[in-house]
Amino acid sequence: MSNYLFLAAAIVAEVIATSALKGSDSFTRFWPAVLTVVGYLLSFYLLSLTLRTIPIGIAYAIWSGTGIVLISVIAFLLYGQKLDGAALAGMGLIIAGVAVINLFSKSAGH
Repeated sequence: MSNYLFLAAAIVAEVIATSALKGSDSFTRFWPAVLTVVGYLLSFYLLSLTLRTIPIGIAYAIWSGTGIVLISVIAFLLYGQKLDGAALAGMGLIIAGVAVINLFSKSAGH
């Protein structure tokens, strides 16, 4: 499996875990709490696999930036979180930053 596929899977696992964290109601609901713990463990394991070839700063920037945007979209869709213009602009800048790293950075370890 490509290291970027490991990174994508790590992002998905982290987004699922964070979404379940909200649903766990401060770890008072068993199954969402279990999903949170398993999701974070899987996410960090997969992230560690990407560090074999992708520099840690690049991998973490992509992992965290993409996760922020995806969680914000999920929070909007599932939990009714409001996203104002500044939030949308900030997320646009995060997406642009991840794109610049992937398309133009020689540090990205392609």
